[in-house]
This record gives sequence, structure tokens and C-alpha cells, in this order.
Amino acid sequence: MKDMDNQTTATVTEFILLGFGDLPVLQIILFLMFLVIYMATVAGNMLITALVVSDKHLHTPMYYFLGNLSCLETCYTSTLLPRMLVSLLTEDKTISVSGCLSQLYFFCALAGTECCLLAAMSYDRYLAICKPLHYSTLMNNRLCLQLAAGSWLNGSLATTIFIVFISQLIFCGPNEIDHFYCDPVLLMELSCSDTHLSILVNLIFVSVFTLHPFLLTMISYMCISATILRIPSTTGRQKAFSTCSSHLTVVTIFYGTIMIFYMLPKHDILRDFKKVLSVFYTVLTPLMNPLIYSLRNKEVKEALRKASRKSMFGQC
Repeated sequence: MKDMDNQTTATVTEFILLGFGDLPVLQIILFLMFLVIYMATVAGNMLITALVVSDKHLHTPMYYFLGNLSCLETCYTSTLLPRMLVSLLTEDKTISVSGCLSQLYFFCALAGTECCLLAAMSYDRYLAICKPLHYSTLMNNRLCLQLAAGSWLNGSLATTIFIVFISQLIFCGPNEIDHFYCDPVLLMELSCSDTHLSILVNLIFVSVFTLHPFLLTMISYMCISATILRIPSTTGRQKAFSTCSSHLTVVTIFYGTIMIFYMLPKHDILRDFKKVLSVFYTVLTPLMNPLIYSLRNKEVKEALRKASRKSMFGQC
């Protein structure tokens, strides 16, 4: 009973996110860099979303999912970067327990949703290339809505279950998280209560929302590759590949960095390198998505040109 009383009185009320260190010059450089990245990410993804909504030529399943992805990326980067910018600017690295759990919820929910959306986009490309005659019938408005809504709901509901388990943990010190956001694994390591069930739920969550969508995506692209290779003309093969090259690039970057991050052994020497990888898939990937889709996609570039001409004409 005495031990329980000591635990209760010593319960942690806030965590310290150590981030990238305490060098003043480094903090200023990182603040300016992340500020530019955040502004560019939000502007780029909001532009893609606006183009998909406003241009009738982009009212297709492929761009419907792209609009959802761009909207998600805006929310995703807004979950982490504003808090990081405040910390770099004010040097206040503390975050309340409730704030940490809130950040963890939105981060995990949006990451899970993105995995599902990328899988839905790969399935859309599979139907478009492998079953072109039945594409319009199979990938109808109802199925698009179900896949998109299902991605958002599954990510939110599964994360809610996970957060319920995390919120039951007791934290009685230490309270330093050696990261720039509330990482679930590091958070559970700080708990002084039994974390076996929380670790199991986290493992199931990661497996369901990364392994299964990744396998579905890989199977889809294996079928797509086999179909493209059977196309007799070089022009036909290039046209078919160009319709899914942007999505394949995004999938490779997103899953590639995550897989490298989790495959690396837990070692103090690799700690800083893993932070850099975390920056890549949490900060840089949302920035790269609109760039990849706008630079490698003719329809998006044409919609952007039309919107620019319309804006200039309206100003005149």
C-alpha cells in the first residue's frame, strides 16, 4: 500500500521532448528549415485538394483518393510541426501528459489512415490497368466512398483502442522522451506499470495498418507490372506506367523509410540516425507528395495551368 501511495504522489504530469539537442545555433537553423517545410507542405497539399475539388477533369477515382491523401497530409504535418516549431522557438520542451496522448492519437490515426489510403489507391490502379473494361463498373462512386471513409474510420477507431490502453499506464519518472514527438514505444518505456498488454496492442496495430496494406499494395503492383510487360507497344507500356508512377514513388518513399527505421537495431549509436529517418517519413513525405504528383502528373499540371490562367484573368 505504501508503494502505491508513493507511485501516486510521484505521478508524472508532463513530459520533456528532448528533440534535437540544446545547441542555440542548431535550434535557429532547424526552426527556419521546419517553418519553410511546414508552410510549403500545407500550401502544396491544400492546392492539390483545391484543384481536385474545382477541376471537373479531376473528378475521377484516382484524384478522389489523391484529394483525400492531400487533406490527410495537411492534418498529419499539423499534428507534429507546430508543436516542434514552438519548442525550437521558445526552447520550452515540456508537453503535458494529456497533450502527449492527444498528439499520439492524431499521429497514429492519420498514419494508419494513410496506409489504408495508399492501399486503396494501389487497388484503384490495379483495376484501371489490369481490368480496364470493367473499371468504371467496379470502381464506382459508392466503392470510392466506402474505401475512403473506411480508411479514415479504421485509422481513428483502432487508434482509439490503442490510446485507451496507453492512458491506463502510470508514469512516475523519468519523464524525458528522446524524440521530437511522443513516440509510443518510448512512451511505454517510461511507464512504471505493466506494459505487456499495451506492447501487444501496439504490435497488432502496427501489423494491421502497415503489413497488410503494404502486402496488398505490393500484390497490386506485381499484377500491374505483369500486365504492363504484356503490352506489345513501347508507347502503351510507357502510358500505362505513367498513370501509376507517382503513386508508386510515394509508396516506396513512405514504406521504405518506415521499414528501415524499424529494421535498425536499438542502439545508442543509431539513435540520432533514427531521428533523421523519423523526420523523413513524418515531415518530408507530406512535403514531397504534392511535388511528386504535380511534377509527374500531366492532368494535375494542366489543372494548375488552367487555374493560374483563370486567376490571372480574374485579376485583370
